[in-house]
Amino acid sequence: MFGTESSLSMFLNTLTPKFYVALTGTSSLISGLILIFEWWYFRKYGTSFIEQVSVSHLRPLLGGVDSSSPSNASTSNGEADSSRQSVSECKVWRNPLNLFRGAEYNRYTWVTGREPLTYYDMNLSAQDHQTFFTCDSDHLRPADAIMQKAWRERNPQARISAAHEALELEDCATAYILLAEEEATTIMEAERLFKQALKAGESCYRRSQQLQHHSTQYEAQHRRDTNVLVYIKRRLAMCSRKLGRTREAVKMMRDLMKEFPLLSMFNIHENLLESLLELQNYADVQAVLAKYDDISLPKSATICYTAALLKARAVSDKFSPEAASRRGLSTAEMNAVEAIHRAVEFNPHVPKYLLEMKSLILPPEHILKRGDSEAIAYAFFHLQHWKRVEGALNLLHCTWEGTFRMIPYPLEKGHLFYPYPICTETADRELLPTVFHEVSVYPKKELPFFILFTAGLCSFTAMLALLTHQFPELMGVFAKAFLSTLFAPLNFIMEKVESILPSSLWHQLTRI
Repeated sequence: MFGTESSLSMFLNTLTPKFYVALTGTSSLISGLILIFEWWYFRKYGTSFIEQVSVSHLRPLLGGVDSSSPSNASTSNGEADSSRQSVSECKVWRNPLNLFRGAEYNRYTWVTGREPLTYYDMNLSAQDHQTFFTCDSDHLRPADAIMQKAWRERNPQARISAAHEALELEDCATAYILLAEEEATTIMEAERLFKQALKAGESCYRRSQQLQHHSTQYEAQHRRDTNVLVYIKRRLAMCSRKLGRTREAVKMMRDLMKEFPLLSMFNIHENLLESLLELQNYADVQAVLAKYDDISLPKSATICYTAALLKARAVSDKFSPEAASRRGLSTAEMNAVEAIHRAVEFNPHVPKYLLEMKSLILPPEHILKRGDSEAIAYAFFHLQHWKRVEGALNLLHCTWEGTFRMIPYPLEKGHLFYPYPICTETADRELLPTVFHEVSVYPKKELPFFILFTAGLCSFTAMLALLTHQFPELMGVFAKAFLSTLFAPLNFIMEKVESILPSSLWHQLTRI
């Protein structure tokens, strides 16, 4: 035992300052080379080389699994080319599933004391109302003239009073719309008012339809009456859906899409998809997707995530990350994972709401595609449909983060879509009530642990090399003290072993 201690002391005493300089310098050089290689690999492939090797080769040997189950989605050149068309990156769209102000948004305010809608969002709605429900010939009809001013009025009570004033003059469809949206406190009351609006709207529509070719003024009036009629029928279908008459709602939506096939600004197909999912009529959902999930048509979270849900439904009930890591993904599982990656690339904020990692709030009246506002609007209505499909949320949980390995720099380059717009965070802060909601931003690609570790190791060893070069004697003393402290537990264990074992046996062991 004492021979071991004397050998160690002799070894430490023979080490010169030059040895410590060479040791620390070599360690700094090696860790620096590892850091450079790790950084290059991360920039090119979006992941750490050491982490990739440990996950792919070492963890399976130790019985571990990779919960993220990353899969490289195949690139659709046609869709990629189409997605890069010159469109406005931050165009704000009207939410196809927006709630009723009186029956839903105001009810939330009464209960919580919070305003669910921002001023910017309501101002956009006011602009929409003026665009859809007014025209240049409104001054010819007293009721329409009153409603033209009502849509510009900021005070809700003033708008409601103006609508009642217009109804005293005649049956005005837009006045009924305003009361159904803002004064009605229940969906049943809103439906009753919309039915009255439908009678007045159909009458105006038939009259303007006969006169639309007489002049540009009549043409504008017919366009306005068409918008009013479509809006009323769509809202009646939504009332039926909210009151549990889902089959009736589906029929109304289908009839409306057949009657006005060119009016895509209301995105009625998204209302139809949600209703069909409620009925669990997945064959019809697939048929609608086949028509609207087209290269030439703009995408949405509803389109992308519904397509992913249908693909996931085929495999999610039997999907197991452990089994997938052992045998690899089947063709159907690969298709489902690719569909999830496609949906996440389009809108990366949705999974946290579907997986209930982030709290939902009431959706705004307007949404920004690929933004947090769209994610809230989608998850608010579709979370129940994901929960209904056994294993779908588990498959989403295991695979969605793999998207960011394919596109580590989404602001510069996309995979299936054009690069993620930079302006979404600013627009979402205007659309969402940031007082009680933290706006979701694109998940930034964090540096892997091993890059940070090698960077720290390289800096530490480089500092040691510099100090050893400048103060060799002092650093030699510190090194010897450190090594002595490091070997102290070993010496303690050896002493205990020597005290327990007989001296003759210990002598034989040391000779071996």
